[in-house]
Amino acid sequence: MRKDNLKRFNDFSQVDISSGYYLVYKPLIRDIIYAINNYSKGKVLDVGCGNKPYLSLFDNKSTQYIGCDIIQSSNNSVDLVCPATNIPLKDNSFDTIFCTQVIEHVEDHDKILSEIYRLLKPNGHVILSGPLYWHLHEEPYDFFRFTKYGFKYIFEKQNFEIKETLANGGKWATFGQMVIHTFPNFLVKRRLFRKLNNKLFSYLDKKYYNEYNTMNYVIVAKKNKVEA
Repeated sequence: MRKDNLKRFNDFSQVDISSGYYLVYKPLIRDIIYAINNYSKGKVLDVGCGNKPYLSLFDNKSTQYIGCDIIQSSNNSVDLVCPATNIPLKDNSFDTIFCTQVIEHVEDHDKILSEIYRLLKPNGHVILSGPLYWHLHEEPYDFFRFTKYGFKYIFEKQNFEIKETLANGGKWATFGQMVIHTFPNFLVKRRLFRKLNNKLFSYLDKKYYNEYNTMNYVIVAKKNKVEA
């Protein structure tokens, strides 16, 4: 049984260089901002919204913003409590669907994508992110990791057109995040250690960027208008 009021990510703008999640969030947030600025409009549904950490990014991009999640969040931010595979809303209701770091926690990824497809208006866009590398979390509800080819396959299987696939960070950022996940806790809990680690691997990732071993992807996909 999933527990209500689990602590969730609160605000993307609060991630700083000393955070243990800096190396994953910095490129993820960059690409989410890009995707929202270029593809989001109208009525928005945030699937797996948690505490709605990206809500402010939609201030000038949406006419309405609704968040659903399988449990209520720690800040009581969820508007509609329901599974991502069975959302009790009308077909063709949303211009944009936003879904970050959720798909790995859904047992049936085909069903969550078919629900997103059903709820999107024709020519609407989904902005979705999910990990390639991350440790086990929210156990036992942690099921999948996807390569960019895996994402392409599952999206096209549901008749989406992939518009962009954005790798969130390269191999050095991934290595640096693995250091945070691997080194003894007495080191990792020290702010200075995290700060120095993040500065070093951010520099290396920028200088020697290679996304073959990225941590995460942001996918932008379109529901094409079906011709009569």
